[in-house]
Amino acid sequence: MATIITRLKAWTRSTRPSDPEAARVMADRWESLPDHVRTPAQLIGRRFAGCEGTHGVFPACDFACKPCYHSADANKVPVDGAHTIAEVERQMAYLREHRGPAQYAQLIGGEVSLLSPQDHAATLEVMHRYGRMPMSMTHGDFDYDYLRRLAVRSDGKRRFAVLSFAAHIDSTMHGRTGASHPTSEAELQPQRAAFCAMFDRLEDELGVRAHLAHNMTVTADNVDQIPELIRASHGLGFRMFSFQPAAYVGNEQRWRNGYRVLTDDDVWARVEDGAGTRLPFRAIEVGDIRCNRTTWGVYVGERYVPLLDDRVATDLALRDAFFAALPGSLLFAPRAQQTVRVLRGVLRRPKVIPLTLAWTRRFVRRAGGLRALRHGIRPVTFVMHNFMDARDVAPAWALLKGGVTSDEPRIRATQERLQACTYHMAHPESDELVPACVQHSVLDPLENRDLVTLLATPGRRRRPPTT
Repeated sequence: MATIITRLKAWTRSTRPSDPEAARVMADRWESLPDHVRTPAQLIGRRFAGCEGTHGVFPACDFACKPCYHSADANKVPVDGAHTIAEVERQMAYLREHRGPAQYAQLIGGEVSLLSPQDHAATLEVMHRYGRMPMSMTHGDFDYDYLRRLAVRSDGKRRFAVLSFAAHIDSTMHGRTGASHPTSEAELQPQRAAFCAMFDRLEDELGVRAHLAHNMTVTADNVDQIPELIRASHGLGFRMFSFQPAAYVGNEQRWRNGYRVLTDDDVWARVEDGAGTRLPFRAIEVGDIRCNRTTWGVYVGERYVPLLDDRVATDLALRDAFFAALPGSLLFAPRAQQTVRVLRGVLRRPKVIPLTLAWTRRFVRRAGGLRALRHGIRPVTFVMHNFMDARDVAPAWALLKGGVTSDEPRIRATQERLQACTYHMAHPESDELVPACVQHSVLDPLENRDLVTLLATPGRRRRPPTT
């Protein structure tokens, strides 16, 4: 009887609407945000602490992109799986301690597929072990054999139930097989289709599901091609389309004039054109909207339907009710446990129920009626990430480190955005979490110079066994 009671208590604790540790992390994150982003729409500090990324783990890449956000020394750093695994372990341990049990983390550096499939897999396993949901960042120019060896052990057993990849495919990239120097986004459509087809095959043959994102650097040369790219690609299997207006970060030899002729509104208007509808990004905000615009929604057939409209008060009331009912993170919990946690949260805030029913009627109407739903529903998120220029980040960060707020408007705005950053890298050696723009603008050049020396030293470490 005592064992049953103990198990029942454990189950009760595990199905609380919010994990206590996650709730503590969320509260701390919310308190750390600057006042200007602590709005009712803010996701950070309510549903998750923010995204995470690796650094200094495999800086090299076999493409020559313009622009390139990696430092000029990145390609001098040898690719070394032992270093990658050990360094990711160190960073993930720090993130687990300081950011809680369940967060999204990007396995990012240079090109991830330059790692062997075994080292790549071992690194993902490390990230899973520390409660991270990893996404491998890639140019996507690898074959099915590489993907299969990543997903399956030598004995034929699956390593992963789900693999997440973000493929950066656009015409600013030089070196891709079959499209070495593309002049348009349309030229790359076969590569986008082939990338998604590999993962369809992986699921068909081995049952490994995929979560795929598509990234695109936006310049004045390709901004007008965004609408057709979205129309041609939204049915391929990507769950997210992310657009990054080009910034003056990284290798200066690969910069061009005119990157900043585009405004955020210029880019977002093209994304809306491709989606065929207005994309509300104020219903749920992720950090500072000068850095991030995000719209969650679904395709119903060829029609894109945002889940929330930031002009509809009842949609915003539903958002507020869910934030109140389900604080903290639900990531990674088993489905049954998640279901019970949601039910307990809803029962604690029963006003969610009529708000959800009313929203369902609005969604069906926006989707074109019940008949339209026969076409199926495909979740797709649209995102724009606006990185900052290194010339602004370096002085802004130096002042922040000294506790000084700049009087210069441009640098002051950069400081505000850094304080609200949603994407951090772990630095256990200095006991700090560093915004990604700082990492790429200030720290990467120094790290990569050190790595050139470290990883070129013979016999510095014995390579760990891989499975």
